[in-house]
Parts: sequence; C-alpha cells; structure tokens
Amino acid sequence: MRCAAFAAIALVWAQSAQAAACREENYESVEYVICDVDLTQDMLRLFLYDQSGTRPYGYFTTLNTALEEQGFALGFAMNAGMYHEDRAPVGLYIEDGKMSQDVITSAGPGNFGLLPNGVLCLRDRRADVIETLRYVEQQPDCNSATQSGPMLVIDGELHPRFLRDSTSRYIRNGVGTSDDGRVASFVISNNPVTFHTFASFFRDHLGLNNALYFDGNVSRLRAPDLGRDDIGFGALGPIVGVVEGQIPPPEPVDETVPTPKAAPVSDDDE
Repeated sequence: MRCAAFAAIALVWAQSAQAAACREENYESVEYVICDVDLTQDMLRLFLYDQSGTRPYGYFTTLNTALEEQGFALGFAMNAGMYHEDRAPVGLYIEDGKMSQDVITSAGPGNFGLLPNGVLCLRDRRADVIETLRYVEQQPDCNSATQSGPMLVIDGELHPRFLRDSTSRYIRNGVGTSDDGRVASFVISNNPVTFHTFASFFRDHLGLNNALYFDGNVSRLRAPDLGRDDIGFGALGPIVGVVEGQIPPPEPVDETVPTPKAAPVSDDDE
C-alpha cells in the first residue's frame, strides 16, 4: 500500500517535470512570458466545447475541473484563435479529428482577414504553424487545428503589412513553432506592443521562422509554475493547453529500417 502511494507521488512528479516550461523575459524594454511545449514530452490539445457539445468551456478553471474529473489536470493554457460572440471559431477548427469549422482563405475585416493568416496544426508529437494557402495546398493530417491571423512570421519574414512606426499597441499573444515541429513556443506580452514589435520577438529573439497571432485584448495565460491564471472579463473561445497526466503517443516505428540480427553465439563464448 505504501509502495503504491509512493509510486503515485512519483508519477505526479514525473508529470509535473514534463509540463510546459514557462519563463519571463525582457526584450527591447518589453516584458514577455514564453511557454515552450515539447511535443515529444507534453500532450498539447485544443479545447472548445464541453461534453454537451454546445457549451464552451470559456475559462481555464472550468476546463481544469473537467480534466480533473477524468484524472488529469490542465497545465499551461492560452486562448487560441479568434471567435464570434457565441464563442464559435471564426476560421478552421478541428478538435481530436472532428472539424467544426472549415478553413477560410479569403481576405476580410479585422486582424483575422489581414492576409496572410495561418493555422496551428497539431499532429502526433509535433506542432506546426502553417500559412493558410500552404495548408490548403498540403492538406496535412492534423489531429487538431485552429486558424487565426495574421501570420506574424512567414518563412523567416515579418508580415508585409506590419509597420515599424505603428502606434497601435495592445497586449498580444501568439505561437511559433520550430522547423522540426518538436517545440511550440507560446508567447504573451505583459506590455502593449505593436504587431511589428511582437513579430520581431518571435523571429529575432526566439529564432522562429513561422509564427501566428492569436489575439489582443482578450489575451490570457495560465502558467501554474509562474503562479499565473488569468480570468479576464468574459468567456474564451478555443483554448490550447497541456494536459498533465496524458502522454504523447509513442514515436512511430520506421518499418523500412531492418531490425539487426543478433550475432550467433558459439559454445566457446564465455
């Protein structure tokens, strides 16, 4: 019995050690929080509606309660894409293989329609920020995906519409992914910033070639290791977060690589 209790505690410690690592950094007089998620270690998921299928979770605490009822917990979390007043996503939204909103490729009003925009695509053990037209062309098999806009960084270049001397400053949040898809870096500014400043942080400081904007005024973050759990003034739409207690699926085996055969053992071997 005592061994079982120790095993359970060890499991919790192991799960905590795997959780997304969040830190605060100051870059060019702006404070940011960065949460790096290693997709080979952390289970990153998208959430919108509860088990009713029609009622948005809306808040980190509500989602955490639902996960705790399943024996899990919500670690890092952030709002993940733009939504309508009823919290339905504006663009593409896929959750655990089920698409509730198709991709939108046309320009439109607001930040979402400031093309190019993009998609955060979650697959087994990897995450990728993909520009929308490239997403449509490649049709990656995303387990989950959320569309937002504008793109912040596209193949190492800042969005062409961003102005260095812009006066439009807001608290902003977004995500960038490593070229190999292993790490997703989620960022929120603690100070109001322009699009140009925010995008430059992803490219010039974090060294990421592709990054996507999530939102501005509604930006919220849950970072338990920093003691942060933003509540805000209204319910959120899509939420992205790490589920503590779940582990990523195993790495697929490359069946094209032959399994080495053991060397024969003679009677003389010791």
